[in-house]
Amino acid sequence: MRAACNVGANDVEQTLGTAARPLRVAIIGAGPAAFYAVEALFKQPNLVCQVDMFNRFPTPYGLVREGVAPDHESIKAVTRVYDKTATNPAFRYFGNVTFGKDVHLDELLPLYDQIVYAVGAQSDRRMGIPGEDLEGSYPATIFVGWYNGHPDYRDLEFDLSCEKVAVVGNGNVAMDVARILVTDPEALATTDIADHALEALRQSKVKEVYLLGRRGPAQASFTNPELKEFGELEGVDVVVDPRDLELDPASEESLLTDKNATRNINVLRRYIEEGAEGYKQPRKVYFKFLTSPVEVLGDGDKVTGLKIERNKLEVQGDGTLRAKGTGEIETLDVGLIFRSVGYRGMALNGVEFDEKTGTIPNVAGRVINLATGEQQTGQYVVGWAKRGPSGIIGTNKPDSLSTVQSMVGDLPDLKGIEDSKRDLGLIEDLLKEKGLDYVTYQDWLVLNEYEVSRGKAQNRPRVKCTRVGEMLDIIKQGAAAQA
Repeated sequence: MRAACNVGANDVEQTLGTAARPLRVAIIGAGPAAFYAVEALFKQPNLVCQVDMFNRFPTPYGLVREGVAPDHESIKAVTRVYDKTATNPAFRYFGNVTFGKDVHLDELLPLYDQIVYAVGAQSDRRMGIPGEDLEGSYPATIFVGWYNGHPDYRDLEFDLSCEKVAVVGNGNVAMDVARILVTDPEALATTDIADHALEALRQSKVKEVYLLGRRGPAQASFTNPELKEFGELEGVDVVVDPRDLELDPASEESLLTDKNATRNINVLRRYIEEGAEGYKQPRKVYFKFLTSPVEVLGDGDKVTGLKIERNKLEVQGDGTLRAKGTGEIETLDVGLIFRSVGYRGMALNGVEFDEKTGTIPNVAGRVINLATGEQQTGQYVVGWAKRGPSGIIGTNKPDSLSTVQSMVGDLPDLKGIEDSKRDLGLIEDLLKEKGLDYVTYQDWLVLNEYEVSRGKAQNRPRVKCTRVGEMLDIIKQGAAAQA
C-alpha cells in the first residue's frame, strides 16, 4: 500500500516526491531525532513520501526509554507525539533489525531514495588517567542503561556494597546517576525502573556520592531543575564547599548573560546556608567543583579510591575559561566510580565517520566524504550523530527539521532509485529471506500494552521487559491471542 503525506491535487508529474513517484526514505535509529525527522517529512507541503524506520531493538524511542531517568516520567510523555507520527500509514517500523549486521548499506541504497542516520552517540569518552579500567570504574551510560532495562546492560552487576561513590561529570546524566544512587528505593518502586536494578538498589550500602566537576559552578552543564531535585530528596543532605562559590571575575561576568548558571549559583548558595545548621541525613551528595581526577587507585584489580586535583580557571586568548591543575591533591576513598565526561558516536559499517569529532561528517545534515568534502548522494544525518552530544530531547526537533529541509532541497537534482525497486514489499522480502524476526509498530504496541498492564497492577507506569527474547515471545503470544 502506498500512502501519501500532504498530497496535492496536481501531484501527477513523474518527479520524485509526487503521488506518481513517492519519495522513499529509510531512517536508521528510533530515538527522538529519528521521529522528529519523520514528523518533519510528513509536514512538508506537497511532498508524497514513504518512510521506513530501522531499529536494533524491538522497542522504539531510543534514549527516551533507555536513558531518561525513571523518576522523570513526565519527560517520557514526549513519546505520545512519536506514537501519533507512527499512525501515519506512510510510516513503517522494522524493529529488531541491526544496521551493519542484519542489513547493510549496499542493500538499502537500491531500495531508498534517501537514507537518514539517527544513531546518536553510543559510546563514552574516557578520562585518560591511570587505573581507569580497574573493576569498579565504569562509564555512566552503562549504569543508566542497567537501571533503565537496556538489553545490553541488564545482566551487569554493580558492587553497591561500598559506602562512597564518585561520579565524574557535571551534566544531567551525572546528576541522574548520583540521584538514583541516593534516592530511597521505595520512592523508585513507583517508577518504571528495571526490576533487577530496584532489587539491587534495595541492598545498596551507598551513603555518600561525590559529584566532580572540572570547572566551576558557573560552567556546570546540568540544568537548574536537576540541581534543585537534590534538595527535595528524603534523607539526603547536599554538601557544597563554600570556596567553590568564590567566583573568579570571568565567571561572575558570565552570570550576566547565563540565566541557568545564575539560578544554579543561587541554589548552591542556598545549600551552603542550609548546611550551616549541620548535616543530619543518612545519605549525602557532595558537589565538588574545580576538581579533576588524576588517578584511580586500587587494591589488585578493584577500585579503592580516586585521586583528584584542585583546579583554577584561566582565561584563554579566545575568552574561554580553561581548568588548570594547581597541584593540590586529595584522595577520595570511594569503591565505585562512574565517568560522565562526554559521549561520542561510533562508526557504522560503510558510512563516513570522523574519528576526531565522533560524528558523521556533514554539511547541513548532508553526509560528506571526510577526505574530499564531496556529498554522499542520498545520505543524511540528524541528532547527536550530526552535531555531537549536545542539547536536550527538544533540541533534536529543529535539528532534524534542518536536515529534512536539506533533503527536500536536494530533490530536484536527485535521480532516485529505479522504478522497479519501488515496491514496498521488497524490503520485507529481503528481511524474510535473511530469516530476521523483525518487529512492526503494531507489534510494539502489543508489547507496550503488556508492560503497561503489568505496571498498572503494581501502581507503576510500566514494568519493562529487558530481554529481547522475552519481548519477542510476548509479541508472538499477543499476536496469537488476537488471531
